[in-house]
Amino acid sequence: MSTEPKETIAASDLCFGCGKRNPCGLKLEFEWDGKVATSSFTPTEFHQGWQGIIHGGILSSLLDEAMGYVACFERVAGITAAIEVRFKRPVRIGEPLTITAWVSGWKRRYVDTEASLTLQDGTVVATAKATQFISSEVVLSDDRWEQSTGGKPSD
Repeated sequence: MSTEPKETIAASDLCFGCGKRNPCGLKLEFEWDGKVATSSFTPTEFHQGWQGIIHGGILSSLLDEAMGYVACFERVAGITAAIEVRFKRPVRIGEPLTITAWVSGWKRRYVDTEASLTLQDGTVVATAKATQFISSEVVLSDDRWEQSTGGKPSD
């Protein structure tokens, strides 16, 4: 008898990070070069904590979403089990950000990922490391897979 938890996860158009139908979401779109997932985001006044400064939870969400996507691009559906975010400097409203993520290691039921947020001039404003639990059951439609990976799982 297995004692490992069984999680079923499914894609959602209401995802806070990438859902196109979530009116409050970030609506991120990622590209994949075979090793690194990349996206861009420009925060607005609706993303601030202190006046003029982007909320750390929003920055953490950008990093977490990117690390989830890199696992997806590697054809693994992960659920964040642990995340560590390091903020290097505040991000202001309207500063365009580049989000990058990559896999840094594999374990039996976990994948380790890392990500960074950078300004247009290359200044790193935040970094993250996460361990993701690999889901044993995944519900991912072909349309959703094509959106996130550029191809169907059978490719």
